[in-house]
This record gives sequence, C-alpha cells and structure tokens, in this order.
Amino acid sequence: MTIGVVLNSPLDSRAHSRAMSRTTSRPISRTATLLLSGSAVGSMTIAGFAPASNASAPAAAAPDKVMTNAALPATARGTAASRQQQRAAVAVRYAKAQRGDPYRYGGNGPNAWDCSGLVKASWRKAGVTLARVTYAQYRAAKKKVSWNNLRSGDLVFFYDKGHVGIYVGKGYMVHAPSSGRKVQKVKLGSHYRRQFSGAVRPGA
Repeated sequence: MTIGVVLNSPLDSRAHSRAMSRTTSRPISRTATLLLSGSAVGSMTIAGFAPASNASAPAAAAPDKVMTNAALPATARGTAASRQQQRAAVAVRYAKAQRGDPYRYGGNGPNAWDCSGLVKASWRKAGVTLARVTYAQYRAAKKKVSWNNLRSGDLVFFYDKGHVGIYVGKGYMVHAPSSGRKVQKVKLGSHYRRQFSGAVRPGA
C-alpha cells in the first residue's frame, strides 16, 4: 500500500523513538506511528493509509461493584429475626417469673392475671405492644405459626381462640388457666393439640 504524507512541521526524534517502541512489527511510516501515539505535529494529508488495530489500547477499567437493593432484604430479615428472638426471650422470662400468681378474670398483674393479660404484660416487658383480648391478639399479629413450627415466645391459642398461653420451648407453655388456679407451666400434650386453634409470633 502506498502512503503519501505531507508534513508542515518536523517530527521530534525523541517522540518518534517513543512511538516506535509501542508499535507492532508491521511496517508503518513515521507519520502513521505519530498518529497512533496521539502526538500532534501539525496538519498533514494521508492517502490510502489503513489505521492499525487498536487491540493494544488499554482496556477500560471495570466499574466498581455496587451492592444493589436485591442483596439487602436477606440481611434485613436476619437482623429482624435476631431482634425478635431476643425480645421473645425477655417475654418468656417474664412469664415464667409469674408462676404461682393466682388467676383473676380481667387481671393485668402484677399479682394476678387472666390468660391474655399475662401474655400482654410479658411481651410489653420485651417492648412489644399487644391487644388486650385473645381474639384481637391473634388477628393483629402478622406472623401466623403452625403447631409444628412453634418457637419460644409464640402465643398459642386454644378453644377457638378463647384461651392463650406463651410457648416457652420443648413442648411447654406458661399460662393463666382459669378461676381458682395459678399461673403455671404445662406440657402441650394431646389434649392441647386437639384444642389448638392457632399461634402467632409477636414482633416478627
């Protein structure tokens, strides 16, 4: 291929040497090398010149990795679950501490309780506000739980949600049973399994 070049100013020999050191083995004119190097030497006219490939040009820097919102919910969920479990532990400890207190209809403590008053006070101690009566406690909770997925701190409902206790783990609950009886920890045996009508997880 024939390359015709007309230069209006001379090429600096040092710029030429640096430019030549970056070229490929393909023969190329001094003026063409200068064009690839990006140095300005004045106006010029090139006829029939095919530019060399820019494959050797530095690759564009990869963009920094950015955490998207898609990665956030899992972390948020983990944090919320941990916080809920900590609160549940506080509620359970409080409920256990009331064992031996007498049942009293409408009792809100601190020395006598009915079933919903006991669980309300237990979760209030943990910083979670519950409704006062059993039906409203069940309806208001967002997280409903099955019998097989009970976790410490869950509220367990029986007799068409007319009675509630707080699950304390290992198949037991603490509740205020009925008139003439005291707050106690009981095993959730076959009788309670038959009468079970739902469970919720406060603070979840």
